[in-house]
Amino acid sequence: MRNTDVGHLINSGAGSPTAELFHIAAIHTLRVYINVPQQFSPAAKTGLIATLTLQEFPGRQFKGRLVRTANAIDLATRTLLVEVDVDNPTGELLPGAYAEVHLAVPSGAPTFILPVSALIFRAQGLQVGVVKDGNRAQLANIILGRDFGSEVEVVSRLQADDQVIINPPDSLISGEEVHSAFLWKCYTG
Repeated sequence: MRNTDVGHLINSGAGSPTAELFHIAAIHTLRVYINVPQQFSPAAKTGLIATLTLQEFPGRQFKGRLVRTANAIDLATRTLLVEVDVDNPTGELLPGAYAEVHLAVPSGAPTFILPVSALIFRAQGLQVGVVKDGNRAQLANIILGRDFGSEVEVVSRLQADDQVIINPPDSLISGEEVHSAFLWKCYTG
């Protein structure tokens, strides 16, 4: 892309901001820069497969590979800058275009999705009420992952077959009897 024409005065940078004269882009292999959230940064390793989708190509996916990372979390955004190379032999993808990128992050331990109304905030930490021994409540400390607004991801301390109490009273204690109408079956995220 040319930013100047014949006859323009070219500033040599003496005391005023300079502008680039030309912008050159190689389009056969595009470099896509992505800010990966800190919680997923340990999984962002070189060689990871990425899939790009663009609005101007509905239903199509373009494959890429993570080739390098900044190896440091940005203090302002709490993200890890990574670079994905995408082969573009026909040149149909244009530099500077907006794309949605999906990284094929290896799955770790299963996570569970719960409604926010199941959370209990106590001095002992964040808890949920789980039904054990038939119809008795057991308080379980949990660790949250992502927040989806009306639902949250629980990343540890729940089992796949746990039934969680919805809208538990603040006075709920372990061993208390619960009714099945107020239960939520855990499902993986």
